[in-house]
Amino acid sequence: MGFVLKVMGFLGWALLSLIAIVPVVAARHRPWSHSKKVNISEEDLVTELAGQPKVEFSHYAGYVTVNEKHGRALFYWFYEASSHPEEKPLVLWLNGGPGCSSVGYGATQEIGPFTVDTDGSGLKLNPYSWNRARFTLPSEGWRSRLLPSDPDEANMLFLESPAGVGFSYSNTTTDYDTLGDSVTAKDTYIFLHKWFNKFPTYRHRSFYIAGESYAGKYVPELAELIYDMNKHPSLHINLKGFLLGNPETSDADDWRGMVDYAWSHAVISDETHKIIKESCNFDKGDPWSNDSCSQAVDELLNQYKEIDIYSLYTSVCTNSTSSNDGSMQVMYNSKSKMMPRIMGGYDPCLDDYAKTFYNRPDVQKALHVSDDLHLKNWSICNYKIFREWSESRPSIVPIYKKLIAAGLRIWVYSGDTDGRVPVLSTRYSLGALELPITRAWRPWYHQKQVGGWFQEYEGLTFATFRGAGHAVPTFKPSESLALFASFLAGESMPSER
Repeated sequence: MGFVLKVMGFLGWALLSLIAIVPVVAARHRPWSHSKKVNISEEDLVTELAGQPKVEFSHYAGYVTVNEKHGRALFYWFYEASSHPEEKPLVLWLNGGPGCSSVGYGATQEIGPFTVDTDGSGLKLNPYSWNRARFTLPSEGWRSRLLPSDPDEANMLFLESPAGVGFSYSNTTTDYDTLGDSVTAKDTYIFLHKWFNKFPTYRHRSFYIAGESYAGKYVPELAELIYDMNKHPSLHINLKGFLLGNPETSDADDWRGMVDYAWSHAVISDETHKIIKESCNFDKGDPWSNDSCSQAVDELLNQYKEIDIYSLYTSVCTNSTSSNDGSMQVMYNSKSKMMPRIMGGYDPCLDDYAKTFYNRPDVQKALHVSDDLHLKNWSICNYKIFREWSESRPSIVPIYKKLIAAGLRIWVYSGDTDGRVPVLSTRYSLGALELPITRAWRPWYHQKQVGGWFQEYEGLTFATFRGAGHAVPTFKPSESLALFASFLAGESMPSER
């Protein structure tokens, strides 16, 4: 309750006055679509992005200032749904780290409409983008039953958060000293309300939050804040639920799952596993609390330095230009025990391509980042933020219980070749909820093949992806799109071939 009161004091009247004074921009009509006229933010329209393929939807990029006094601003990139955006829900995507870019990962490597060419010179269309789902799902079978108005695609909003991530920044350097879960949730909440003033037709749209990795904490924390603040009608956001992939959930269970997974997948020896099980007490939150535990955990991390912890069975990037910033290493923060996703996917050098592309002056200008005089030094992860993260909730399980009781739609999925937040970690964490099972463990199918397994509980669905690493859509784009469509429609995963 104290946390809610602090948040209300921080946000309440400021947002009420803020919403009252921000003007509504003029409407426009897109002649190539059947959309109704909508009020949107024309100044953020992206029109001359280098190497962009022709598309039949509009997209926008720019800044929203979340603290005028400190000059703290967050960068976003927004893609309208490819058809009838005025009828489709809005989905906010967050990557984790903490300190990693939702533009560099989610928008560019996973679920956005464009991916970066291997030389960083331009963009390619992503046929499995979550903003254009209708055009990529199979014509036969279960999805063909949908009517044109059914929400099988979405308007996608990617946010670089908190300040200091990607293009987001603060003019007050001390802001970077206090970054943590609470600050991130508050700033993202303010961002949403101010963003709705740029795009007022989305204010009352069905709204979902999605993300992966450390966003397993960001997303439920933001959802809880929205739920609590919705008690004030003038601040209402039409939150319907959230979707999480390979999420950090409970520090103790995440650690236990990581250790057991490494042992069961032959990354560590029987002896190392035994020492960890006998000497480490993860419930205390510090696996370095004694020498035996510390040495054994360090041995686990050293073994993972030899491969890609985020994708056990794919190659590492041997020609990385960013190895000096730690991107080829297992990164750990001795305070919070978190780690950003670094490498993974079918092409392990994707991060390098993104770094080249987003540091081009013409790209930054097109995205309304640069004025040609002040270029931003963009990196896919900010390791200073990662190392100095000041506050992290040890467990999000209580938030799950609260929001399940509130009736939100909650889905969790897990790629089963991820060693960083492995499927065992997620199963251990969700097991703590002790939810009644409504549909027992069974395979789900995509294009007549087993995509993974799933189980439905009262208030939550959990699904696995067979053969996918940490960033599931990078490994299984078509299957991920099918799961996303099921989530939006509120339907079970297909359990027949």
